[in-house]
Amino acid sequence: MDRTLRGDWSSYVDEVPRDLVAANGVGSLESIEQSKRHRHDKAQLLYCARGVINCEVEDGVWIVPPQCAIWIPGGLPHAAFGSGEVECICLFVAPDAAAGRPVTCCTIAISDLLRHLLIRASELPERYDVDGPDGRIVAVILDELAKAPVEQLCLPIPSDQRLKQLAELLVSSPADHATVAEWAGRVALSERSLSRILMDEIGMSFGHWRRQLHVILALRRLSAGETVQTVALDLGYESASSFVTMFRKMVGKPPIRYLVERQTSVSLRSSDPPKPRLRRHKRIAVSHARPSR
Repeated sequence: MDRTLRGDWSSYVDEVPRDLVAANGVGSLESIEQSKRHRHDKAQLLYCARGVINCEVEDGVWIVPPQCAIWIPGGLPHAAFGSGEVECICLFVAPDAAAGRPVTCCTIAISDLLRHLLIRASELPERYDVDGPDGRIVAVILDELAKAPVEQLCLPIPSDQRLKQLAELLVSSPADHATVAEWAGRVALSERSLSRILMDEIGMSFGHWRRQLHVILALRRLSAGETVQTVALDLGYESASSFVTMFRKMVGKPPIRYLVERQTSVSLRSSDPPKPRLRRHKRIAVSHARPSR
């Protein structure tokens, strides 16, 4: 199969006259670097088989842990980046075929059935026969996407410029133990005003918002091989156990179990001829392989 890497894939997929276009990518990202913000008419499902991929949109930062995916509606500007060894599949879905799917970004859990279907989709010819077996596979994929469960793995970013500044401060100093009042003062707000704006714009308290950030930062680093102890201390927790307690309350499972359960699926690699890999650089953005013709 032709897996030549394309630099113009984000615009190319809109030119393909099919309801679904699939591509896969493998990259060794030794540090995090954001890809250029872009948009395409087709909606995008970005499935992470290995590593952690992050996607930024105007009003939030979404994290895609292993065996999860993010749904990005068509026409929405976004940027994707990751850390560690990343392996992914991208599906691009035509507007008509995306009808009834979410109109906002969301992370979704991927069932075993859907995972196998995504792998199969990455092997489809670019201009598959819509009336043949490949077309029926695409129809099943779209049906499965419609009922996939949503997971809340987003850090919502308020539109208020002062809170956007606060989000940047929190990201740069996640271990800072300042009180809510002190954080509010750093962006010229009272504690009461900060709490009110957060609740009005994103429906979260300051504490919940900050813990959501910690979950996202932790998953990035844990997926790259750092220990729970190191991550916990760097995020300002007194011990690994206190961090694990927070993570369990936010996500429903302790961090290692959460990641291990998503690493147990089969790799995208099979007995097919090896796909070309991205060259190793100190910094490289997530890239996608051109679909086969």
